[in-house]
Amino acid sequence: MVREGGQLDLGSYTADVSWRPAFTKTANVPRVLEEWQAGATIVLQALHVNWHPLAVFCRLLEEAIGHTVQANSYYTPRGSQGFAVHHDTHDVLVLQVAGEKRWLLYDPLFELPLKHQRYSKALGEHGEPGDDFVLRAGETLYLPRGWLHQAETSDTDSLHLTIGINAYTWLDAAKAALAETEQELAFRHGIEPGSDEADSLAERLGAELDPELVAKRRRRKFVQTRRPIRADGLTQLRALEQLDTETELERRETVIADLDEGGDGWTLAFEGREVRFPAHAGPELGACYEADEPFRLSELPGDLDAVGRLVLARRLVREGFLRIRGA
Repeated sequence: MVREGGQLDLGSYTADVSWRPAFTKTANVPRVLEEWQAGATIVLQALHVNWHPLAVFCRLLEEAIGHTVQANSYYTPRGSQGFAVHHDTHDVLVLQVAGEKRWLLYDPLFELPLKHQRYSKALGEHGEPGDDFVLRAGETLYLPRGWLHQAETSDTDSLHLTIGINAYTWLDAAKAALAETEQELAFRHGIEPGSDEADSLAERLGAELDPELVAKRRRRKFVQTRRPIRADGLTQLRALEQLDTETELERRETVIADLDEGGDGWTLAFEGREVRFPAHAGPELGACYEADEPFRLSELPGDLDAVGRLVLARRLVREGFLRIRGA
């Protein structure tokens, strides 16, 4: 909870539950209500991790824009302010859910801040607001990172979501490129006085910043770091008991994946893991990967028999790539 730019002490609205094992810092609901009535904003951070509809929304947004996103919610009582003037270190989409909120926007004092480059008064004083408007339920605001802003409610309570959009910067690309060079002996040498290796090492590092390599590393990191989103994981496992070649399947909409052929088979990469399949399963696997409509195993191309297709489908359902419709 926050009020007028400051975070409330956690102990003022939480309590420990004496259970085995103990649960610490759980919400003390009467105290939360009292603080909210007194003007504090209720902040639910990383709500996309705990609320399935928002998790799906964020994943589909990630797939559409190719950037990682996160979501917080802010419930501010009327006539109050949660945060003072500040900038965010990522782009933000503000989705006004209920009530309304007045926004004041100011020019940046520090352009394109990184995650650790948070706003402080040492950056200087902001000028007059360049924009001053009220955001109402159903309306959306886009804020590029670094733009100073503050928000306050009027005579209505306000609930809004902020969708944080994280940028992949050239600094990220340079760090990833540098990590690739640690296998090369030249980069592991100690630096001797008068060494003339800097130019050749810089040239070698520059080669790792080739746009194609940068795009490949970025995509790999993006795919590998998407967490699973499965509200139906247990029912899907039970539904596998009734799976046959006429059961309707579909690709899970929350999965962002890459399928690559190499060596003696195929690799399906998603959600932090790589699942390998034999070469002869390529046509069926590829059809599952490309599917944008429900399908049946009997409809897939390729030469796998019914048993082979069931083996493939069971693996993909267990891994969370496919789901059985209606389960």
